[in-house]
Amino acid sequence: MKQHSMMSRLKEEIFHKKLSNNMELFFMKKEGFTKKYAVFATNFGSNDLSFVSPHTKEQVTVNEGIAHFLEHKMFEQPNGTDAFEKFSEIGADANAFTNFDMTAYLFSSTDFFYEGLEHLISYVQTPFFTKENVDKEKGIIAQEIKIYQDNPVWVLFFNALKAMYINHNNRIDIAGTVESIYRITPEELYTCYNTFYSPSNMALFVIGDLDWNDIVNTVEKTVKNDLAFEGKVHRLEKKEPNKISQKTIVQKFPVSIPMFMIAFKEKMDGEHRGKDLMKKMISTEIILDLLFRKGSELNEELYNENLIFSTLDCEYNASRNYGYTLISAESRKVTTVIQKIMDCIGKSKKIGLNQEDFDRVKKSRIGSYIKSFDAMEGLANNYVSYYFQGMDWFEYGEILEEITLEFCQDRLEQHFVEDMKVVSFINPKE
Repeated sequence: MKQHSMMSRLKEEIFHKKLSNNMELFFMKKEGFTKKYAVFATNFGSNDLSFVSPHTKEQVTVNEGIAHFLEHKMFEQPNGTDAFEKFSEIGADANAFTNFDMTAYLFSSTDFFYEGLEHLISYVQTPFFTKENVDKEKGIIAQEIKIYQDNPVWVLFFNALKAMYINHNNRIDIAGTVESIYRITPEELYTCYNTFYSPSNMALFVIGDLDWNDIVNTVEKTVKNDLAFEGKVHRLEKKEPNKISQKTIVQKFPVSIPMFMIAFKEKMDGEHRGKDLMKKMISTEIILDLLFRKGSELNEELYNENLIFSTLDCEYNASRNYGYTLISAESRKVTTVIQKIMDCIGKSKKIGLNQEDFDRVKKSRIGSYIKSFDAMEGLANNYVSYYFQGMDWFEYGEILEEITLEFCQDRLEQHFVEDMKVVSFINPKE
């Protein structure tokens, strides 16, 4: 059992066990909650395209979009059934997702939870890929790719990534391209599965009003031990230079209002993990709250002058080997809005961030963090995502309390710099 100072104050605790097959099991008890939730995840995302096979020791490069494709295929079982059918029978809701860094399989239920947990573990440990079922899936995923290609927000985002990154795989769409997914074979899927779905590369998080011993017993009798291999996955990654690919990227689209996205690429000096990465995340989010989000002076000015239609959308995304800040909006006067955003950054560097505003935003973020303990799905998903990046989600509150105005000021000056800035534009077709 692990406890942190803020968790002790909140009377929350996390149970942890490393199983004999090296899989990590986590549990958080939520007394009085009727819903139970579990997420079973692998540290394998769309960025993982080159690696050393742990079985043949050979270097392998796979097709773009294969992690997402593999997620789709995991639901098809050898007996011809779909894994969703069993969840429906017990009244459970199930889903899955793939992002740049991980693939997660999840379900929630109020009844028959342990039956659902056994099923979750079992189907994720039972790959079944044939030429017929793989070929059948290609048309389905191709349609999904085309839907995203028709989404201006998605295109705006990935164009920003392409402008920022020269070699890194996060410039590639998570689902791949129609061409790349049509090259995927059953053998390639098995190679990825046997590399990244090893128990030592996976984590299971369970949350709800449940018994720890019952969870351990259920998991231990269900997990397979023959999927494991010794050591960690050896990823092969191209070195990404600390510079951008291009300053601007413009695409015409069937929209009525122009869109823009300013992106600041993180300068990397090796891998970012653990508390250092978490401090960057927290301080950047505080800066975005202070300068750009709803309630900020600039956001109110832009809205009152009819330069934006609601609020500026802002986020910071980061992992061990990449990071970037995004600021976007729709506007009929894009150039004016971008200039005001850059002026705001310049002014804040010159005169400094305001202590009173900083204290207010920090207090609000602490409150939001405390409230997040009642959002079971988000809490579990965050914990696993952070765990794969060498971070402990339950240290977030403590680090947030320790963050100073001076640290945020330094972060503003180091990260929001012109030479690492790109702008993605979506303009209406004429």
